[in-house]
Amino acid sequence: MQKGMRLNDGHVAHLGLLAKKDGARRGYLSKRSADNTKWHTKWFALLQNMLFYFETDSSSRPSGLYLLEGCVCDRAPSPKPPLSAKDSLEKQHYFTVNFNHENQKSLELRTEDAKDCDEWVAAIAHASYRNLATEHEALMQKYLHLLQIVETEKTVAKQLRQQIEDGEIEIERLKAEIASLLKDHERIQASQSSAPSDDDSDIKKIKKVQSFLRGWLCRRKWKTIIQDYIRSPHADSMRKRNQVVFSMLEAEAEYVQQLHILVNNFLRPLRMAASSKKPPITHDDVSSIFLNRSVPPSGREPWLVGPQTPALPTADLFDILLPMLNIYQEFVRNHQYSLQILAHCKQNRDFDKLLKHYEAKPDCEERTLETFLTYPMFQV
Repeated sequence: MQKGMRLNDGHVAHLGLLAKKDGARRGYLSKRSADNTKWHTKWFALLQNMLFYFETDSSSRPSGLYLLEGCVCDRAPSPKPPLSAKDSLEKQHYFTVNFNHENQKSLELRTEDAKDCDEWVAAIAHASYRNLATEHEALMQKYLHLLQIVETEKTVAKQLRQQIEDGEIEIERLKAEIASLLKDHERIQASQSSAPSDDDSDIKKIKKVQSFLRGWLCRRKWKTIIQDYIRSPHADSMRKRNQVVFSMLEAEAEYVQQLHILVNNFLRPLRMAASSKKPPITHDDVSSIFLNRSVPPSGREPWLVGPQTPALPTADLFDILLPMLNIYQEFVRNHQYSLQILAHCKQNRDFDKLLKHYEAKPDCEERTLETFLTYPMFQV
């Protein structure tokens, strides 16, 4: 308890007023006196890692405060009351706050509601400046990550604007060329209409030739544009990117299929066998052999949908799969132990016969359980 702080100090009064308005927890609690003989009811308010107490909820200044940094808060058993006070004490719920300061006496509190007591214990246990600093550091890392994303988006937007400007210039050039062709066509039609025609069949032949030439010129122009794009670095980069993505997608689809076979043909049947009246294998052995084998398929399935969805870039898929590395680390560390447990279980004839029956299924394609257990090692 910070008894050395003066209650008429403006800073302490301001903190006390802020605690009464914005505290995470507020309410009446009974506090044991210094001589452990009486209980005094005070109005308590929790602000970050400081616990203020007031005489009443209408008091403008706190009577004192406790610094909770590094403290330990736990429920406490009810004291043995005398027979005359047994009924009243049974309705009280006690908890203590132990400080790490030297010569700092533990704070003993009580309340009449069990839920209220649990909420106070949880709130005081999490009242730490260190927790706020850790949360602030995590938010700063997210903020820096978002800044990097914004810079990347600005660069991409600049490139797109440049491409749009180049496209607009090309469109204006094509419009001018089309306008010139239309003027030439109108001039030819005017000259043809003014000159008397002696042979209508010859004029039709000329028009057909002109139409053919205009179509040929247009097709030639578009062919040149398409060929220039095919030979451009951007088209070559897109072809290489698609080849890599489709190869990874094919490998990922095959990997997920093998894990589905592992779960459906081995893991689930062996769990059911372990629950039978005469189990050939225990649940602990099943868990040791199939450590986290059912997690990668459900967690990696975004790879099978993401490359086919334009709104989800491939880089975001790798960002989604980064937390999965913890699962593979645990798997790699326990892989040898898993194979040892499997070899030990195969000494049981019933289990060995049941395992051969599972391996003989058409989906397994004559592959053993050990083969399926090694697939995640190669996929990493």
